[in-house]
Amino acid sequence: MFENFWGNAAVTEALEQMLAQERLSQTLLFSGPEGVGKATLARRLGARLLAHPELIEKDDLALPDNLETIAAREKWTAEKRNEDPLQFATHPDFVTFAPDGPLRQIGIPQTRSLKDAAQYLPHKGSRRIFLIDHVDRANDQAANSLLKTLEEPPDHLVLIMTAQNAYDLLPTIRSRAVPFYFAPLQPEEMRAFVKARGLDQPDRRIALAAGSPGIAMSLDLEAYDKRRAAMLVLLKAAAGAAPFASWVPVGEAIGRSKSEKLELYLKVLYELLRDLLLLHEGAGEIRNQDIRRELEALAGKVQFAWIRKSVTRVDEIAMMLRRNIQKTIALDALIVELRA
Repeated sequence: MFENFWGNAAVTEALEQMLAQERLSQTLLFSGPEGVGKATLARRLGARLLAHPELIEKDDLALPDNLETIAAREKWTAEKRNEDPLQFATHPDFVTFAPDGPLRQIGIPQTRSLKDAAQYLPHKGSRRIFLIDHVDRANDQAANSLLKTLEEPPDHLVLIMTAQNAYDLLPTIRSRAVPFYFAPLQPEEMRAFVKARGLDQPDRRIALAAGSPGIAMSLDLEAYDKRRAAMLVLLKAAAGAAPFASWVPVGEAIGRSKSEKLELYLKVLYELLRDLLLLHEGAGEIRNQDIRRELEALAGKVQFAWIRKSVTRVDEIAMMLRRNIQKTIALDALIVELRA
């Protein structure tokens, strides 16, 4: 029902009913896995309410120019970012607030800017729409500042928030928003999407995207294979299937790289651990079918408890990402603990 949007028909139907009855809530919370279309649907909804979709779509955070802007700001000082809070507003009545800085957080300067901007009347029409993408990355101060806007939003403001996990938000924020959960797309929906986009290696993209069209479209398979090769060496060394020395040059190369964040490697590591678990337990389809033999050999050398401990330790590293931990030290420590 929303043009050029794929999947999650229950969500689009509910929004259509709200629009038809002129009962659209002022605060919406879109939650679900990465890449399933949360921010995309927010922009489609904005286009329905404000018109000029060509302007709103220019603020898609996945576009190269916007990615370059976000990456460039990582090199700014905190003071400079605070003086110029990150927001995208090609359309005068549609504003996107996105995670900023090397730790990719929603900061209090942004939520203060949002609060101030919310008071301005629409440039045209009767509404302004603010999208807070990844609101679950707001720090405590920013979340409390945002709450003040949620408590008494101006009549003209529609606030749309996206999050991977709604329960990472303050209960007081969740309670003030109408929640919508976005599920991964079904295989037939993914096949239709990949075909419509004319993407290369469609079967592999579908397997690795796990129901997320955004991931299927943006996935750089060459970069993924490079990270996967590194994480496979890590797992072999951690499981005792290869000497620790085999990991050393790989870890040093990762440490020298300034452009690739640890988060990107952890995502691949999670995928490999998922495949190992499925192979170990003999249930479900793995996503990395092209290296199945290597994964089967590794799955035969580890126990369920080892896989569970690995996932727990990777979770701990992921939680420490916002502390700007050293990549090589974190991964070296992971291997040493798992080898023990």
